[in-house]
Amino acid sequence: MTYHEQPVIERDGPAHGSGLVRGDDAGAGTLVTGAARERSGIAERAARASLRAQIARLECECSEIVAGRFPYIAAPRASAQPAPGPALLDLGELERSRDRLAARVQDLRARASARSEHERRAHERLRAMELDPGAYKFAKLPVRDLGQGGCGVWRVRPRLGLIGMLAGWWQLKLSSGCPLAMGLRSTRGPGSQP
Repeated sequence: MTYHEQPVIERDGPAHGSGLVRGDDAGAGTLVTGAARERSGIAERAARASLRAQIARLECECSEIVAGRFPYIAAPRASAQPAPGPALLDLGELERSRDRLAARVQDLRARASARSEHERRAHERLRAMELDPGAYKFAKLPVRDLGQGGCGVWRVRPRLGLIGMLAGWWQLKLSSGCPLAMGLRSTRGPGSQP
């Protein structure tokens, strides 16, 4: 019997005084050797490190998708209540956490793909409106559909008003931006104090 195969003696052993660590928890009734305990500890540490690396990669990917497509794709809300204090997750909880993150990343990928497809169709429509505005009379296309910020709207309008409409002169124009909300308009006159 080598040194690593000898039974491990715990200094703070069980109260019954044997001092040997037995596998009584598993019901095997065999002595747990130092080498076996060391191997299981190494395997568990490796599994934990692998799961933590997978979780970190999935969290980074989730963050990249949300940050790259914000505000069109919002961050998912946390569904579970956090633990009341610090806790060390066991392997099963780490695996469940990884699986939840993997499902969230798949959902975010699908939403990002759908949004990209929506923007691609909007860009194609804008190009068609640009090439033949007469075929898209009074059509509107918000810039948000194109993936741009702001509240501008591309509109096909008659050039020169009613005369242009009767003559068939249509043009594509971008609105100047967002109108002011009623409460944001300035009520100060030229002589009022700030």
